[in-house]
Amino acid sequence: MTFEFFCSGCGQVHRGMPALDAAAPLSYYAVPKDEREARCQLDSDACIIDGSQYFVRGCLEIPVHGEPEPFSWGVWVSLSEQSFRQWVTCYESEKRSHVGPFFGWLNAALKPYPDTASLKTHVHLRDDFIRPFIELEPTDHPLAVEQREGISVERVAQLYATMMHDVDGDRG
Repeated sequence: MTFEFFCSGCGQVHRGMPALDAAAPLSYYAVPKDEREARCQLDSDACIIDGSQYFVRGCLEIPVHGEPEPFSWGVWVSLSEQSFRQWVTCYESEKRSHVGPFFGWLNAALKPYPDTASLKTHVHLRDDFIRPFIELEPTDHPLAVEQREGISVERVAQLYATMMHDVDGDRG
């Protein structure tokens, strides 16, 4: 059976587990638009700003109660230069899950939650070219709690409506 949920934002039933993501790290948007081409190197998996700030893209997955597939946030995490260089060295390898994890700071503003920028993370590489798994440090931040404890199908619908249709819901 296919996962489905009712969206209060558009009044429709959607099928398939949604995944929401950001095209670039939060810090990228802090660079003035007319300076981004000169100061930023951005591709679908990595970003370097001013040759000294390093970011990688990964999946912050939240288990959904009773569902085999998690809800996924595509997020960006800042890494140290040393960790980023190690990430670059092995990222194109099919078998890479043995490398890391890498400590990083979440570099994303996820609207439904209180401040998410700079939450502590671990970036876990995965084999077979699957984007890295982003694990939040186990704190009492609502996003970290949801990653540990999972969410309901109703919460998935609420997150989707908030992000896709700007429908306000309870935070966290």
